Amino acid sequence: MEYVDSIREDVRWLGFDWDDREFYASDYFEKLYQYAVSLISNGKAFVCDLSAQEIKDHRGTLTEPGKESPYRNRSVADNLNLFERMRAGEFEEGSRVLRAKIDMSSPNLNMRDPVLYRIMKASHHRTRDTWCIYPMYDYAHPLSDAIESVTHSICTLEFEDHRPLYEWVIQAAQTEARPQQIEFARLNLSHMIMSKRKLRELVEQGYVNGWDDPRMPTISGLRRRGYTPEAVRDFSDRIGVAKSNSFVDIALLEHCIRDDLNTRAPRVMAVLHPLKVVIENYPQDQVEWLEAENNPENPDMGTRQLPFGREVYIEQDDFMEDPPKKFFRLAPGQEVRLKHAYIIKCVDVVKDQKTGDISELRCTYDPDTKSGGPASGRKVKGTLHWVSVPHALEAEVRLYDHLFVKENPDEVEEGQDWKTNLNPDSLVKLAPCKMEPSLAKAEKGSRFQFLRNGYFCLDRVESTPEHLVFNRTVSLRDSWAKIKQ
Repeated sequence: MEYVDSIREDVRWLGFDWDDREFYASDYFEKLYQYAVSLISNGKAFVCDLSAQEIKDHRGTLTEPGKESPYRNRSVADNLNLFERMRAGEFEEGSRVLRAKIDMSSPNLNMRDPVLYRIMKASHHRTRDTWCIYPMYDYAHPLSDAIESVTHSICTLEFEDHRPLYEWVIQAAQTEARPQQIEFARLNLSHMIMSKRKLRELVEQGYVNGWDDPRMPTISGLRRRGYTPEAVRDFSDRIGVAKSNSFVDIALLEHCIRDDLNTRAPRVMAVLHPLKVVIENYPQDQVEWLEAENNPENPDMGTRQLPFGREVYIEQDDFMEDPPKKFFRLAPGQEVRLKHAYIIKCVDVVKDQKTGDISELRCTYDPDTKSGGPASGRKVKGTLHWVSVPHALEAEVRLYDHLFVKENPDEVEEGQDWKTNLNPDSLVKLAPCKMEPSLAKAEKGSRFQFLRNGYFCLDRVESTPEHLVFNRTVSLRDSWAKIKQ
């Protein structure tokens, strides 16, 4: 039921719905059973007592034909009797199956008397304990399509070899509707895996924190990371549908979310690696409220008030004691502008006597450089974001990166497991980070651009008013990082 509920929620979040066409194969279990009875009556299916391993051994290879089951030529009456008793629960799991009677010498292994039903004494999330035999996918799929009057059944390329079986089931069951199976390439994103089996392995073995982990290529994972349905739909429209397998660079998905959030995400100031700055010539107890645009790309989003005082936090990376050329941030004797505020100049560096680490910076400010002031037009090359020390909120920030280090995670050396390509730095947690006070009113799932740091959203699951948690959706392009490279 967890999967069903998740699919419903994800599809509706994307902006779609089934209206009155939300169907389940379990709605047709009785019809599927009657179709199987019809196949047995027409000599096209039989009950087989071989074990799963014996069936596999009889199947043959790509170069050798399979061997017929010793139970293949049972009488129709015996098969009907055994199948009815299978339904009644008389036999143990794995003791018998219902198989199609097709061709054990077929070059297509899927046509070598495939299993149609197996005994499975498990409660179903919709039919509960009504059934103890369940149809296999290759049998339930075409018949469910026919029952629903589907004209074209779209699936991915790995099912191309299953199409002859799809068509055989439709023809043998003599259904009124005759749907067609059409295969297309599934979406393959670089630095991701799309196999549900492998994703499940990551979840169950604890490599990620559930199906909605923001590193997962699931709709719930993208949503929790801060992606919008509009960005996902835009991405899907851009890549289209192909008939051959290929990789789509994840950079395109990241471009789509940047493009979408650029005009809709409010700008806020958040310092992820705080370094305290004391402005020595600023009045001790004075607090100014400075006006700042919420989004320069969207003036309709209005403005907000930012508190400014003698002590502020800046990013540790925005200061270098011995800077190289082209470093236009803060350094001893160097000036920068604090966003929406004043130009400051570093005059002293205070270090911890034991560790030698920088504990705070001492600066002065030019009071005439405030917006609207007599020297507000004075130019400096660097502008830094900041947060007022006494007004700062504390939060945990989670920096998410690609889940895998390789573009194609399945590319491994012989004998290696695909999980060796997992990125050990796909999640970095930072705390305590310092946030401007306007974020105290943020709602879960709301998205922001942290100035100069990227786009972030307030975590929908773990964030609380007492412990704010922000997930990085995507980074911004960093010009200094390019210069360093």
